[in-house]
Amino acid sequence: MPDRAPRILLVDDEQPIQTLLSFPLQRDGYEVVIASDGREALARYDEQRPDLVVLDLMLPRMDGLEVCKRLRAKGETVPIIMLTAKSEEIDKVLGLELGADDYITKPFSMREFRSRVRAALRRGALTRSIEIGEDAPLEVKDLGIDFAKRSVVMRQHKVDLTFVEFEILAALARNPGRVFTRDMLLTRIWGDSAFRDPRTIDVHIRHLREKLELDPKEPEYLFTVRGVGYRFRDKERSRD
Repeated sequence: MPDRAPRILLVDDEQPIQTLLSFPLQRDGYEVVIASDGREALARYDEQRPDLVVLDLMLPRMDGLEVCKRLRAKGETVPIIMLTAKSEEIDKVLGLELGADDYITKPFSMREFRSRVRAALRRGALTRSIEIGEDAPLEVKDLGIDFAKRSVVMRQHKVDLTFVEFEILAALARNPGRVFTRDMLLTRIWGDSAFRDPRTIDVHIRHLREKLELDPKEPEYLFTVRGVGYRFRDKERSRD
């Protein structure tokens, strides 16, 4: 994190929502940059380089999904929290598929909102302690993971992962064969599992498989343990 107050880009076209959310953020010591539509959001992002983007789904000129997609297409890894008034699961899933790290469905409590923001900024700042030996590079078959550089190579080609995708992969790969429940992964990555749908993990796992596996339906690295959670390929097994 730069030697300044964390900067948050808040994107919402409703002025009352801007006021409602920006006030507690400023009170918590954050710098808040406001944008009212999708195109303005991209411009403000390039100008201000925020540490976190809080992005409403429904925006004029360009919706939040397209903004998220364009930021990720440029290789930007900034944490993105998506706000949605819609309850349909497809909107949440699509936002995660396009690279959002988290989402909050309106209406939400200010306690929940502030909790999500703090967790996202912690992730973005990479302040989590690293155990001795944890950042030694790992190679398993065609997959290479450099934890220190946060880089992933599959079949000699660099793979671009979102922040959360990398954190999930790292948690599993550092513990080959160990089964992680969804709540365990939520807690490890977000600091707790409060206010979060465990199915969020399922979406990120699916996205990881699409990027890493030759056949996502027949994975070689990321396995589902039915009724429990997920595990990474055991080093001592050539194949399940």
